Amino acid sequence: MRIDDRGLPRDDVPTAFNVGAHAYDRLVGANPGYHSALELSAHRMQLPGRGRGLRLLDAGCGTGASTAALLKVAPEAEIVAVDAANGMLDAARKKRWPPSVRFVLSRVETLGEHGVDGPFDGILAAYLLRNLADPDAALSAFRDLLRPGGTLVAHEYSVRDSLVARWIWHAVCWGIIIPAGGLQTRDTVLYRHLWRSVLTFDGAARFQLRMRDAGFTSVRSDTVPGWQRNIVHTFRGDAPQ
Repeated sequence: MRIDDRGLPRDDVPTAFNVGAHAYDRLVGANPGYHSALELSAHRMQLPGRGRGLRLLDAGCGTGASTAALLKVAPEAEIVAVDAANGMLDAARKKRWPPSVRFVLSRVETLGEHGVDGPFDGILAAYLLRNLADPDAALSAFRDLLRPGGTLVAHEYSVRDSLVARWIWHAVCWGIIIPAGGLQTRDTVLYRHLWRSVLTFDGAARFQLRMRDAGFTSVRSDTVPGWQRNIVHTFRGDAPQ
């Protein structure tokens, strides 16, 4: 697979994740703060109670780390978890889940064709929008899938607004992520895509504007603590009432 200045062609991203699926949990588990940052973004959805009666979409669920984060804050909610990489979904399905969690193989662009329809009370999209060919279309689709007043949280890398964050990202990718990923999978394509795609993705201010342009209200962003400060962000917005 060919990597250009923006990373992989976006149609090739699910295939790259399939190649890395068997090692994915080990690699992210070695990242201090990876799971706690996902849980923080799930908490920032501000879901009432324990999620009783709520219907949530985990868009780009991967091996289920974001699904587990949603379950932590809304254990009584119905969760539909979707991913386009069947290898990642296979890894997710092998874990233990309550009956309220359902996994669906689908690209975000074709959710309706796979029986995933709204309305949802909340959507968590973790490390997803950067990997889509048309993030604006996806944001508009998410808005339409939400009930009025429902919440979208995008948990995403964004380093363009901070020179320090960019240099830390370079160092972490070439010092740890790319060599460790290559050692585990004998293929560095996915990890070089990660490095490049983060560098070329929106800054936090630009992505907030993108969300507003898609019709979301009360848009804001907050970063996460630890080494990922100003590298990983929680972007939150509400569907119009």
